[in-house]
Amino acid sequence: MANRLAKETSPYLLQHADNPVDWYPWGEEAFDRARAEDKPVLLSIGYSACHWCHVMARESFENPGIARTMNEHFINIKVDREERPDVDSVYMEAVQAMTSSGGWPLTVFLTPDGKPFFGGTYFPPEDRPPLPAFAHVLRAVAEAYRQRRGEIEANTRQLEAAISRSTADVPAVEPLAAEMLSRAYSRLARAFDRRSGGFGTAPKFPQPMALEFLLRYFHRNRDNRALAMVSLTLENMARGGIHDQIGGGFHRYATDRRWLVPHFEKMLYDNALLSQLYVHAHLVTGKHLFRYIAERTLDYLLREMRAPEGGFYSSQDADSEGEEGKYYLWTPQEIKEVLGQGPGQVVGDIFGVISGGNFAGQNILHIDGEEQSGASSTIEQAREALLNRRERRVKPGRDEKVIAGWNGLALASLAEAACVLQRQDYLAAAEANGTFLLASMMDGGYFRHTYKDGVARIDGYLQDYATVIEGLLALHQATLDGKWLQQAIRLGEVMVEQFWNGKAGALYDTGPGHLELFIRPRSTFDGAMPSGPSAATLALLKLAILAGNQTWARIGAQSLRSMADLMVQEPLGFGHWLCGLDFYLSRPKEIVIVGPRDDPGTSQLVGTACKTWLPNKVFAALDPKDSTPLSELPLLVNRPMLGGRPTAYVCQGYACLAPVNEPAALAAQLKRA
Repeated sequence: MANRLAKETSPYLLQHADNPVDWYPWGEEAFDRARAEDKPVLLSIGYSACHWCHVMARESFENPGIARTMNEHFINIKVDREERPDVDSVYMEAVQAMTSSGGWPLTVFLTPDGKPFFGGTYFPPEDRPPLPAFAHVLRAVAEAYRQRRGEIEANTRQLEAAISRSTADVPAVEPLAAEMLSRAYSRLARAFDRRSGGFGTAPKFPQPMALEFLLRYFHRNRDNRALAMVSLTLENMARGGIHDQIGGGFHRYATDRRWLVPHFEKMLYDNALLSQLYVHAHLVTGKHLFRYIAERTLDYLLREMRAPEGGFYSSQDADSEGEEGKYYLWTPQEIKEVLGQGPGQVVGDIFGVISGGNFAGQNILHIDGEEQSGASSTIEQAREALLNRRERRVKPGRDEKVIAGWNGLALASLAEAACVLQRQDYLAAAEANGTFLLASMMDGGYFRHTYKDGVARIDGYLQDYATVIEGLLALHQATLDGKWLQQAIRLGEVMVEQFWNGKAGALYDTGPGHLELFIRPRSTFDGAMPSGPSAATLALLKLAILAGNQTWARIGAQSLRSMADLMVQEPLGFGHWLCGLDFYLSRPKEIVIVGPRDDPGTSQLVGTACKTWLPNKVFAALDPKDSTPLSELPLLVNRPMLGGRPTAYVCQGYACLAPVNEPAALAAQLKRA
């Protein structure tokens, strides 16, 4: 018999709808019952593509005996962390404070008023030292709640106080200065793996925001070591098993040092951030490989992850047919069967295929050899044939909910790639995505966080607003359509209204419409994607210039000061903050192009602006025929077309260069800037 989760739209929650556990979704109903029956709450948090979440579900949540214990002693709540990042962040912080570790599945025990008192991650069905059996944990926690209530309440008060202290802002005593960027760079350089690229040993995550900062550092200081770190990492990732050599796109992380064996799930945010990083690296270095990987990654998103309405789905599972990675693995015999004996041997050698396999008796494909780029016509034909064969396999499950903030990242990457690479299919997909976000994921001018089956749910979070704003700014540059810039500025106003607390001097993840938690969430750590506050800070610094809004500039500066020490001391965890600091400490280039959108001269000027990588810039375009009222923006005042021809203006630090009509003249100005 289905439980309460059967009425939900989250694919992850629906995966648990037939558990014998009496699950509740997150909400007041569950806590009302906990208070009425004086029972503790068991909160289980995971996500659809999480391998160990599926394992714990099979072992414990589908076990009638364990489920009976859970139902008897607890009120059980199941949460999709992607749907409720606020709930996930505060309780993850609590478990990390209690155990010094965290991850998913996240298992937390709460008092009926939502305060955590014990937790962990995965628990096995039987004792596996050092992990206790889940049934033993359940009985011990239930007994402690009945017999040692005073001790539990004292612990919750101490934990709440400790978390509140850890999230409090400590503004920098010293002024923000370029020396902070140098100190952060030095720490990143010490953590860099000079053999395989990336940071640390294993497991190894791509860290696109830290690499973006290194590109910016090279741009600022012309330090070739910074660029070399980026290039080595991107080249080795492109050749490794973390990159899907057949279908494109990247898996979430590698379990080994040299990027060979991935954890096989694919996330929208990883592929959005990495495709944009590869575009930037291509612009900086001119290397064809980086453009090639960017296009393969975006092509994967368009092929596998795009919803008919224009949004992008969240993720693909690591597992298929109950086995991790099964969809992606190959034997030498199968490759030869597809390609023929001789070509199959050649292609197998290039992809590092061996008879005994390199993973579970089969092979994760990777480019074996430094001299191979994997982009030759022979390899491309082989990839197409192997992809056609792979399509016959049972595909990994796909989480088909659309998340606003993750779509904002994809929108920014698609729009920028469309402009840089002159890909009209990317532009069409970006415009469809921007239209979808503003039409289907907004209610009364405010964002919703998720969309599935025609329904948008849950008030939007800070990250949703911030990343969509960045996406709209990129879409404005790619299309020259004023409505995207107008919407970005309007969303900036809403974002500040909903999430900025002037008294605390902080941007928070949740707004007035979210269910109140035991502390107000404020995730400042840049993990797999930019935190809400870091993304909002950079967006506001850009919008402040575009709209001439000094209040937004002050909010951005105050946010950066509050994080100054952390971003210098722990740069791997604050990469996007460092990008914001780099922007703040620069003199951003202000590029304005005035001309009809349908005029080839306008398009040529825009193309020139796109193909010059200037990380610290703002861009605005004005079509004299555009009905969108942008001409009153300070950046666009008194910007006529010279001689009736499309015209570009480049300004920096309250000084402007002479307006130009020719792309070559604009390119020269941007190079000097």
